[in-house]
Amino acid sequence: MSRRTKIHVGLEIGTSKTCIVVGEVKPDSAVKILGIGVTKSAGVRKGELSDFPQARACLKDALAKAEDASDVEIGSVFLSVTGSHLQGVNNRGTFRLPDNQQTILPEHLEEACSIARDVPYPQDNVCLHTIIRKYLVDGLEQSASPVGLFAKTVEADFHIVHGIRNRIQNSIKLVRECPLEVDDIVFAPIATAQMALDREQRLRGALLIDIGGGTTDYALYLDGSIAASGCIPVGGDHVTNDIHLVTGLPFSKAEKLKILEGNASRDPSLSVGIAKLTDENGFADVEVKRATLNEVIRQRLEETLRLVKDRLPRGSVEAIGAGVFLTGGTSLMNGFSELAFDVFGRDIYRPENTGTTDSDHPSFKDPQYATAIGLIRYAQILETENTKPPGCMGKLLSLFWPFGR
Repeated sequence: MSRRTKIHVGLEIGTSKTCIVVGEVKPDSAVKILGIGVTKSAGVRKGELSDFPQARACLKDALAKAEDASDVEIGSVFLSVTGSHLQGVNNRGTFRLPDNQQTILPEHLEEACSIARDVPYPQDNVCLHTIIRKYLVDGLEQSASPVGLFAKTVEADFHIVHGIRNRIQNSIKLVRECPLEVDDIVFAPIATAQMALDREQRLRGALLIDIGGGTTDYALYLDGSIAASGCIPVGGDHVTNDIHLVTGLPFSKAEKLKILEGNASRDPSLSVGIAKLTDENGFADVEVKRATLNEVIRQRLEETLRLVKDRLPRGSVEAIGAGVFLTGGTSLMNGFSELAFDVFGRDIYRPENTGTTDSDHPSFKDPQYATAIGLIRYAQILETENTKPPGCMGKLLSLFWPFGR
């Protein structure tokens, strides 16, 4: 790696916000956040584009703010994508060595990897990530390349993320029209995990849950490698809408009441009395039974967490040794950590940062920016390894964008 500093930019186009983070990777591998540009999202629903012109206007606004804050002219970004169409699956490829060969050759290993990557998915989908989880030699796990070892069979175990090609392509189109180049495309929870989880936590077993306005992303790591990932199209906006439906309050007031007075825990002592919201325009104050408010919040968030739990591999929750890590704006909900503990029965954390990262930016430790900051870490890892992830993003981007800017 060059001894000079390197600038990387992460872009998250979320349901609630569009966020650009500019980071500087220093020669000692520390990362300093130079600036963040954030604007309220429009034209994005459940993590996916619903109004292209509105989303483009928001992106341009966030871009201008990020360039202003960082004093950097941005030309390219690492882009996170999410949505319920993106799915993570595990697949294993097995290759039996020819009878006249006793040691694993590179072509044997590549054949096993090729079989593992050959996962059937819908014709309209495209593979976004192929991540090696482990190798096996005659059934014995190997964490490093087994080339040169004696064996009868070699296996490769991959985690593969795929999604609908057109939806990903439209996100790239949005960025290109700003105009910006796309350095790489990353499934949002995989990006977030770069910021939220360190190596030891992944080895011990850790579940990352990133709950935003319109989606809940998750990534499970066991024995150091990713074991599951996905997106559920439910987030904090659904909680607000539930309050709106039950109380009849306008959405904006329901959102404010949720943030200021709501609590997701089961503690009955926190649901006594009346929750009040003062109207700044001189209208009558809003009053809602605290028990009603908290029950609405708890039911929706508990359902969301149980949906995540149901999607995890059988028996994997018991293997989570490091705990459950909560990020995203909705993770700041009062009582949410206590509710998550009730659902998973594991220690609950709100990660601030992992690795050697340096920044005085006030938003740096805010879980709302975990994905965008995680993209900087992801870019740093790629640069350090001097390689692209399996799947060859350059080739993939050409498939997504077959014509010029």
